[in-house]
Amino acid sequence: MPLPDISFIKGQGGLGRPLPGQDFISALIFYTGNLPSGFTSTARIKALYAPSDAIAAGILNDYSDGTAASATYLITTLGATGDTIKFVSNDLSATGTPQATILCQYTKVVGDSSIALLGASIAAAINAGTITHGYTASFTTATLTITAPKKYGVFLNTGTPLVVTITGTIAGTLTTFSGGVASKFAVYYYHISEFFRLQPQGILYVGFFAVPGSYDFTEITLVQNFANGTIRQVGILKDSASAFSSANLTTIDAVCKVNDAAHKPISALYAADLSGTADISTLADLSTLTANKATAVIAQDGGGQGYFLWLATGKSVTILGAQLGTVALSKVSESIAWVGKFNISDGAECEVLAFANGQLFSSTAITDNLLSNLNDKRYTFLRKFVGLSGSYFNDSNCAIISSNDYSQIENNRTIDKATRGIYSSLLPSLNSPIQLNADGTLSETTTAYLESQAGVNLDQMVRDSELSAYAVTINPAQNVLATSKIIVVVQLLINGVARQISIPIGFVPKIS
Repeated sequence: MPLPDISFIKGQGGLGRPLPGQDFISALIFYTGNLPSGFTSTARIKALYAPSDAIAAGILNDYSDGTAASATYLITTLGATGDTIKFVSNDLSATGTPQATILCQYTKVVGDSSIALLGASIAAAINAGTITHGYTASFTTATLTITAPKKYGVFLNTGTPLVVTITGTIAGTLTTFSGGVASKFAVYYYHISEFFRLQPQGILYVGFFAVPGSYDFTEITLVQNFANGTIRQVGILKDSASAFSSANLTTIDAVCKVNDAAHKPISALYAADLSGTADISTLADLSTLTANKATAVIAQDGGGQGYFLWLATGKSVTILGAQLGTVALSKVSESIAWVGKFNISDGAECEVLAFANGQLFSSTAITDNLLSNLNDKRYTFLRKFVGLSGSYFNDSNCAIISSNDYSQIENNRTIDKATRGIYSSLLPSLNSPIQLNADGTLSETTTAYLESQAGVNLDQMVRDSELSAYAVTINPAQNVLATSKIIVVVQLLINGVARQISIPIGFVPKIS
């Protein structure tokens, strides 16, 4: 056996150094009236390379921008020595599981000779446990005020989560929690950290914009221009007060196509609040749209941090960050639903699945027929497979009929990369002199040169298995003198996706 020693195993990827190329460059757009400290009204966009950059820019996950819920207990009867009073808050664990948190169990002593002294003692008992449960208390005159941790947001505002149990004759009036306001920064940080969980070497531009009276999503162009046209995919999270609208997908698509025409092609993921949609099956049919550059995000974590934020905010959180990170991780030709490559669960986050209206994937209301219907309606969500651990996308649907050539995210990304490559390789030839044969046709030298230049980046895509094959042809008989235009015809053979695998199987008397 080897000599005793201390060995080191060097890790890889911890620095989050960017990958070669630009297919992973992404953006997240948020709408808010409260900017993180690292952003201003004249500097609304930053490039982030790791979750720590978000913290440095003031996108904090400590819930500090929230408002704590508070409750009061008016002591009306002092009680006797030896009486006990117990405060329990029915709140949430870190994964959103209901839990009973004991704030204090105090026994009245001889020194508690007045309501003021008793109240001060109870407040002190609660504050002694703050480091454990996070609640604080104060006492003025006859009223004990209990302040909840900000992280619980609106969750404690409903129902009767605070329970007082008394043994003896102490008496009072309880006014339960109210006034809690959820942290928005924690939601922003969640999406950013989820992006980097799935694509730790990505580059993420983050933009914060004022909540508009009417969404036109021109912020997509602002962020794309800030990044000099390098962003390949953008995630858009509407303000939590704005509900999901299928019409938004059409608007987003139009903005993306304006960028396409300006040689800055981009695809978009769209997420908005679905908390008011009781039944996920009632969502609009997106196959009637022609928004191939837009994808609707309707999945949500159902048992981790995303679920906790859903309960704390009372609004849809979605998996926008994780889905954007998966797109950024994939090759342009790969479906994010590739089971062998893209498991979205890390064993905690996105392990328990839900839809963005809170319906759990495991609910009896979520049937196979419903999932097929949502897929036919062109939604993208997470699903489970029998016999395989993990969580996986159902498909990579865009808001357009499935028969369209650009109905999937990977088809759009593939042709976008091809057009970017052809544009960059042919751009130096723009306004260049064109040699003609004596009969006015294009010379063989000219056509061969332009065809080779158009294929430079396409060759690389074939080598990278992002295209199966391609062809570039130029008709030499074009009348360039009359039109000053050369038509270069490009044919792309994209990679197929094994969406269905059919296996005829049965018993036979012998193997043929």
